[in-house]
Amino acid sequence: MKYAYENLSPDQFETLVTLICQELLGISVQGFATGPDGGRDARFEGTAQLHPSISDPWKGRVVIQAKHTNGLNKSFTESEFYSATSKTSVVADEIPRITSLKNSGELDHYMLFSNRRLTGNGESEIRRAISSTCGVPSGSIYLCGVEQIELWLKRFRSIPEIAGIDPIDSPLIVSPEDIAEIVAAFAQHRDGMVSILDDPPTPRVDLATKNRLNGMSDDYSKALRRKYLKDTEQIREFLAAPENDELLSAYESAVDEFELRIIAHRKDYQSFDQVMDYLIDLLFERDPILRQRQHKRQTRALIFYMYWNCDIGAKGDDSVEADETLAS
Repeated sequence: MKYAYENLSPDQFETLVTLICQELLGISVQGFATGPDGGRDARFEGTAQLHPSISDPWKGRVVIQAKHTNGLNKSFTESEFYSATSKTSVVADEIPRITSLKNSGELDHYMLFSNRRLTGNGESEIRRAISSTCGVPSGSIYLCGVEQIELWLKRFRSIPEIAGIDPIDSPLIVSPEDIAEIVAAFAQHRDGMVSILDDPPTPRVDLATKNRLNGMSDDYSKALRRKYLKDTEQIREFLAAPENDELLSAYESAVDEFELRIIAHRKDYQSFDQVMDYLIDLLFERDPILRQRQHKRQTRALIFYMYWNCDIGAKGDDSVEADETLAS
């Protein structure tokens, strides 16, 4: 059973990681707390129950890190998370902390969890980089991606319920109040937006063409369709209802703002996957309503609807401009 880890809050993901580590290491794993330098980690001291094996468990002090991302289909080896040459990636930022803890005797073993995909080659490369830079033996470093998290949750079946996470296939329970709250939250930030509420409808191009024009990857598009395509008709019907004219206007204003932001920031991103993640992060950062757990999935569904309905992103009628943008 798969879970929508991207919809968890960082605190929820940390709780999930803590519960997994209590099974692997021991019940005395202490949950995440903010350290003097602003970093958050969990800790364990003693002899591990299961990790890396019952016959040869870790002994000593274990520091555990959890790095959550709102993005879909993210990997450990993307430059924002790890790059051999980057000094600003997530791993690069952690290396001085790991080194300091190692040198002060507070770290014998290190575990890094993230809701990102982790390949065998990527795991080996990152583990070697941390080991050589921080002086931690390679065998004392454990990296855990979303695939292994899924396996742990199958083995430790009580964890999802304790952590309060739901399966990815849970149906979207749509009510006018829920969607109205989301759209109203978009409308709260309309200062400086271009408000064009009577735009003529744009015919939908097929999704494959739209993905090509915008530079969205096949894997990302498939993930979006699998998760949110079933919600588009519900959203369309809600926005088309006569009693929701004001909310439709708010939606159109949000679309106008997004289009302006996409134009302004498109050159900063190599793919439209990253543009979509940028919009999601922007919304969650600026609005406390949208970053609440119960609203995160609905927000993502609405952003996908904007893309699927050709409200944002390059369309067939501006393919020349889109091709020039992608080529630049």
